[in-house]
Amino acid sequence: MRTRVKICGIKSSDAIDAAVAAGADALGFNMYKSSTRYVGPEETANLLVQIPPLVTKVGLFVNHSADEVSAIIEQCRFDVLQFHGDESNEFCSAFSMPFIKAIRVEQNTDIEAAVATYPNSSGVLLDSHIPGQFGGTGTTFDWSKIPVLDTPVLLAGGLTADNAGRAIDLVHPYAVDVSGGVESSAGVKDAHLITKFIEAVQMERQS
Repeated sequence: MRTRVKICGIKSSDAIDAAVAAGADALGFNMYKSSTRYVGPEETANLLVQIPPLVTKVGLFVNHSADEVSAIIEQCRFDVLQFHGDESNEFCSAFSMPFIKAIRVEQNTDIEAAVATYPNSSGVLLDSHIPGQFGGTGTTFDWSKIPVLDTPVLLAGGLTADNAGRAIDLVHPYAVDVSGGVESSAGVKDAHLITKFIEAVQMERQS
């Protein structure tokens, strides 16, 4: 199975161009105001129209209210919603759109049980748990803890070009999700690092 690549935390036209040129399958836009990768809805809407067809547009939300989510998705035409906070399955399902639920993995997390609480999710994003952070942690977790799941798995947390191949070989995820691992500084995407990361994934696909 081909491992897909999502580049998250997109903030600029240059980042879009670099990710698309390198072969990214999906681009993520952070709606969480406390994140260094936050982009407001108006700017995000302008960026989304620059993305060519067949590249999936993902909106990332963290404990937003239903009214906030509704207002943003009315302005920003995402293809998929990604919920990174404490949202319930019912909340995530309320917007008549496909969604991915992020699960932050701790040492004692029962991943199967956590995934089972989101039966309507199109997939789950497994990420490192760092208190007070919702994604973009730059930290890996114990990938050997991940069981075989019936739902598509997006693997995140501390991924770089140097460890992407090992992660794919061990987990066999549906997709890998990278943000900080392709940045030259917090929130600033680096075209060279994006290309290097996607090349590493492609090499693992071919091995």
